[in-house]
Amino acid sequence: MTAAAPVPPQPLAFAHLSAPNAALYRAILGAFARAKERFIVHLRPEEVAAETGRDNDEQLSQALQKLIEWGNLRADADTGRVSSVEDFHRKRLLFQLTPAGQAAEQAIAFYEEAIARRGQLQAVALGDIAEQLQALVALAGQEEPDPAAAHLVLISLVERFGSLADNAQAFMSSLRRAIDFSDGDVDGFIAYKERLIDYINRFIAELANSGARIARLLLELEGLGHRAFLHLAATREAADAVPDGEDVTAEYGTALAMWENRWRGLRDWFVSRDTANPSQARLLRQSAVTAIKQLIDTVGLLNERRSGRSDRSADFRTLARWFAEAPDEAAMHRLWRAAFGLSPARHLTAPPQESAEAPAATPWAQAPPIRISPQLRRTGFYERRGRPNKVADRSAARDFLREQVEREAAETAAARERLRTRGPVLLSQLGALDPPAFRLFLGLLGDALAARHPGDTEVKTATGDGSMEVRLTLVPDGGTVEIVTRDGVLTGPEHVIEITVVA
Repeated sequence: MTAAAPVPPQPLAFAHLSAPNAALYRAILGAFARAKERFIVHLRPEEVAAETGRDNDEQLSQALQKLIEWGNLRADADTGRVSSVEDFHRKRLLFQLTPAGQAAEQAIAFYEEAIARRGQLQAVALGDIAEQLQALVALAGQEEPDPAAAHLVLISLVERFGSLADNAQAFMSSLRRAIDFSDGDVDGFIAYKERLIDYINRFIAELANSGARIARLLLELEGLGHRAFLHLAATREAADAVPDGEDVTAEYGTALAMWENRWRGLRDWFVSRDTANPSQARLLRQSAVTAIKQLIDTVGLLNERRSGRSDRSADFRTLARWFAEAPDEAAMHRLWRAAFGLSPARHLTAPPQESAEAPAATPWAQAPPIRISPQLRRTGFYERRGRPNKVADRSAARDFLREQVEREAAETAAARERLRTRGPVLLSQLGALDPPAFRLFLGLLGDALAARHPGDTEVKTATGDGSMEVRLTLVPDGGTVEIVTRDGVLTGPEHVIEITVVA
């Protein structure tokens, strides 16, 4: 009968974080970490006390012993200063970090760095990525590219791209926290937002320019056979991982899969697969634009609060003061009705014989009181006598609504088919448009013009439901075109337009 394998003990190197006196344990381990940075391996208790700025007392000795029990520290006999038999028998120890303790310190440092990290939008990294891709294009044009040069360029490209992606994600997260916690320092946030908006605008402009260049270079490299570079990099890494004379197939396959995955991530970051799957760079640009809008809205809200234009809590405090300063109960009732508009509705609750006692023009304050049924106070409604109201037949209204929806759907389908161009055409060739087709055309034209950036002559966009796509290209010196409709004449510069119905 085979005995079960022993279960390895659970690591206790992080136990000091939740133990009492955690601050003392962290100070001691921090002293050892700083000493290791100075290439000092062992520390004596008095050196630990001096490093932490406390006395070498019994509490420090107990803390060192607990860290030894948890596996963070190791104690060795200190025989370096023995000069007599009494010194030899006196207990003297040297302490140093264990491998588990050192790994725990590195993990805690990495965690604290990641939590405190604000990130940044690295506009310079975009230019570096483009230059490295350009270097790969130059290598691809050679008859026998240098494997070492190609491998180094790929490594630099991956490192720069990874830093760009990580920092952009951290920056957007920190920006969201800055917007959420902007109430803490209003003046500082308002002064900071101008520089922040300018910083984001510069990155958006650089992302639009360099992103298009990077996407073009990626597609060019794929046309030139980028997989050859990935094979070169995988071959070099497999040769480093496995000694000569052994089979490198497994290591080569792992390295090649890793490089292909990195290239796929780089491509998805800058090249959109389709309208439903935009690139990460485009999503980041949209997030940055949204962040600018949120910053502006937040500043506007803070300015309104500071100027006292709209503060519900302040309004309620003012109203409470008015109630407290009211001269009598009648004035309080008038203030209540003016503030909340909750005047009694006699015509909804009073029986006919009682409501007839007061004319309709009688002010509420001068009308005689009415008797309210106890049932109304208890249930909130009267139990009316007589036959209940007949159930209204709404089938005709439902048929009317259904016919209207079907008619509108048919008009929309006909308008889409009317606007389908089946290829690029001039605006002047569209001809006369009926009202449904003209309304749909105005929506498409508005979406295309809104998506076009200043200086662009061509734009492609899709409707919100994704059912239609439109491509609009300005015709230089094309003159003015007029589109005649029943609602009037639309005048504008000549364009080449292509409208496609997706679904």
